[in-house]
Amino acid sequence: MAERRGEGRIELRLRELAQLFDSFDPAPFHEKDLDRDAEEFITSWAREFAPDQPLVFVLHLPAEQRRFDPQPTVQGAIANYFRYRADLARLELRQTLQQGRWSLFVGVAFLAICMGLRELLRSFGTDDWLGVLEEGLLIVGWVAMWRPIELLLYDWWPLLRHRRTYQNLARMRVEVQFAD
Repeated sequence: MAERRGEGRIELRLRELAQLFDSFDPAPFHEKDLDRDAEEFITSWAREFAPDQPLVFVLHLPAEQRRFDPQPTVQGAIANYFRYRADLARLELRQTLQQGRWSLFVGVAFLAICMGLRELLRSFGTDDWLGVLEEGLLIVGWVAMWRPIELLLYDWWPLLRHRRTYQNLARMRVEVQFAD
């Protein structure tokens, strides 16, 4: 893989065009899913570049594959497939943030209940066991906030990066080159 003119290059050599696509998908080429290995290869190389860096996908095929005129087929299939993957990533991102907001609401409510119970226990006196129970309620309340905070601060970043990568892959230029 080489870089030229600021473009990230992803190169793949295949024996035939059909290897690029999922053999179990009955849809026409421009609507077919990519082969799982081909998709993993392309996305893993794309992750090596900035999500907004222009990409070019160079597909090397034997000369006898020229008769299929694969350029428009591959360009359309790549764009459609990665646009679909970007839409799925957008949906997953939205669901993660929605889950984070709902979890935060539940966590804050649970923390408030724990704090209220803690104050109620304080009214019974200063017995050592009550002190342990009070601190336990405080700790449990804050532990309940762990997951919402994790969702809202950390879990959505990788999803956003995947979405941007898929969007970039959907826009990438495709070149088909034939071996002599």
